[in-house]
Amino acid sequence: MFCKEQKGQILLIAVLVVIVASTIGLSLASRSITSLRTSTEEVESQKALAAAEAGIERAIQGNVSINLPRTDLSNNSHYEANITSVNGASFLLNGGNSVPKDEGADLWLSNYSPDPNLIFASPWTGTLNIYWGTDPSPCNNPALEVIIVSGTKSSPVSKRYAFDPCQSRSNSNGFTYVSGGGRDITIGTVTKTFIYGTAIPGGVLSGLIARIIPIYGNAYVGVTGSQVFPLQGYVVSSTGTSGQANHKLTVFKGYPQTYLPYLSYGLFVAN
Repeated sequence: MFCKEQKGQILLIAVLVVIVASTIGLSLASRSITSLRTSTEEVESQKALAAAEAGIERAIQGNVSINLPRTDLSNNSHYEANITSVNGASFLLNGGNSVPKDEGADLWLSNYSPDPNLIFASPWTGTLNIYWGTDPSPCNNPALEVIIVSGTKSSPVSKRYAFDPCQSRSNSNGFTYVSGGGRDITIGTVTKTFIYGTAIPGGVLSGLIARIIPIYGNAYVGVTGSQVFPLQGYVVSSTGTSGQANHKLTVFKGYPQTYLPYLSYGLFVAN
């Protein structure tokens, strides 16, 4: 009787040992599979990112969309890139990206050309409206300085304007107070809802270029005009795919910022 009980205990211990060993083995195998899957996903993600970057570069070089996926990349990934012109009677400045404070972005009112003899040759004529501010609290939004260069290439005239949605600030900085007037503006698939907007004083202008500079903070800025604006640049969107991984990149290819150093100095203050 004692031997039978002893044999039963040995069998039970053996079963327990097998169960514990199997559990440990399955846990290690599961961890190894998870680690392998994670590593594979990281590799595929990097390949997809590289493919998206390749699509951006390819589209920028040729200023053309690449609508058919490329499958000739060495890492077996592919991309699809699209390029969209930024022009029309309304759009977001800087390709829909935030405009950096104290630096600003250019709004071309004449056709850009790398040829010094052709640039600023034909002024844009129309009324200009500018929109910004997305925070319901007025003083959490930046002010804007707007510099318009008009006239002719040989005899340019520069005018400065400054607008502020924060009344307490405008009382001290002398900027023109703006209390509303916003609207929605879209570029591509990106739409921004702006709370504040204002027309550039003086009605119809004949402009060569404008620089719009956020003060006190970065800002998304939209513009509309009574006439179609010249081409401002291109928004390039590229999606890279490798396995199950996808990466999408969007960049703005604008024109070189004009070397007009006097535009960045001398903040306008109303008397």
